[in-house]
Amino acid sequence: MRQHTRRAAAVATAVALAAAVPAVLAPTAHAAEAAPDLSVSTLSSLPFEPGDVYEDTVTLTNHGTAPADGVSFQVRLTRGLDFPEPVKGCTYTTDEQSVRTALCELDTVIQPGATFTTPVRFKALPHALMEAVEYGTSRTGEAPSGGFDQAYQRLAMTAGSSADVVAVGDRAEAAPGETVTVRATLRNDGPGWVQDQVSDNLPGLVVRVPAGTVAVEVPADCSTFGVDGPSGPAKPGKSAYVCRPADASLDVDETHTWAFSLKVKEGAKDTKGEVRASSVYDITPKYDKKLANNTAYLRVDVTGDDDSGTSGGSGSAGGSAGASGGGSTNGSTSGSTGGNDPDGQSTGGTGTAGSTGTTGSAGTGGSATGTSGTTGGGTGGNLAATGSDGTPLLAGAAAAAAAVGGLLVLAVRRRRAGAQSS
Repeated sequence: MRQHTRRAAAVATAVALAAAVPAVLAPTAHAAEAAPDLSVSTLSSLPFEPGDVYEDTVTLTNHGTAPADGVSFQVRLTRGLDFPEPVKGCTYTTDEQSVRTALCELDTVIQPGATFTTPVRFKALPHALMEAVEYGTSRTGEAPSGGFDQAYQRLAMTAGSSADVVAVGDRAEAAPGETVTVRATLRNDGPGWVQDQVSDNLPGLVVRVPAGTVAVEVPADCSTFGVDGPSGPAKPGKSAYVCRPADASLDVDETHTWAFSLKVKEGAKDTKGEVRASSVYDITPKYDKKLANNTAYLRVDVTGDDDSGTSGGSGSAGGSAGASGGGSTNGSTSGSTGGNDPDGQSTGGTGTAGSTGTTGSAGTGGSATGTSGTTGGGTGGNLAATGSDGTPLLAGAAAAAAAVGGLLVLAVRRRRAGAQSS
């Protein structure tokens, strides 16, 4: 009986000790969880012009249970913006995409419940247009490593400027049955560089194949243009294509050229197909104030054509509006006898315009094989293409378009229905 009592007492003691251990350790575990938890206020979206200096302040607030000692504050700017002058305590870098970064060490300790205000200054360069600014820190006060939260934010801004995007066509001669190469060109005459910072409505060139010809070789870095946008990789025999720069931007004086090989059908007459500089959705951009040079033509003069009539057909001159043409089979919008697969478009023409770019120019010199050439301008240079650590981040539909809309901005697909690009 005494032995049983001793065992029961031992068991009770062990249980009591086991229960006591978490109570003893609990304060230590709670103390280890104490940490700062920072947030940053929002920059003001102020109107600005090229040459202006933007000045504002943001406030860091510590919502945590421990001090934030030695806070790293970062600002990143797209290529149309720059820092006015160096600031003590800041390190400045520019990456291969012309994104400028300032990483500053704030000489302060932000206690729990306390705040700290710091200035943010940058200037708009002559080519500023659609820009973005990243700013803030991490929630613990360390340098941000990518992504956005309450401590690290992004502001899209538009300067009071414009950009003149230009379409350039080509002209060639061939006999029925022969194959000829024509080149379609997209150029930015400035003064602003182009990249949409808030959606995937990016600069693009819509190319419509001339009636009476068949596209037998097309650039691999273009897309087939369907009813309301690209419907897949570029394939021969389609009636329309959309091409765009690989980095989804256009610097001032930057030029991209795409080559198409066309086979002239038997019985074909002199013909032309429209080339339109707009966006990958074929939406006329608001920033372009000179629309007269947005449309050009790929013309094929068919040798042996005794028709004295003018080239082209009765299709609408503004082919980008998608109106199908009737009457003559020579018109660039007359799809019933053009010999190209309309790829889901109406049988009477090339269908309505609109697109979403999924591929870009390869920048390796235009040729009959369909590769594209690039001249002028710089490389990349957009927060929409990279994360805060220089790596691509999720960008909705634009991520599939060669890391286009980034910095965690979900692309807003804006179709033709009453929409226009920003």
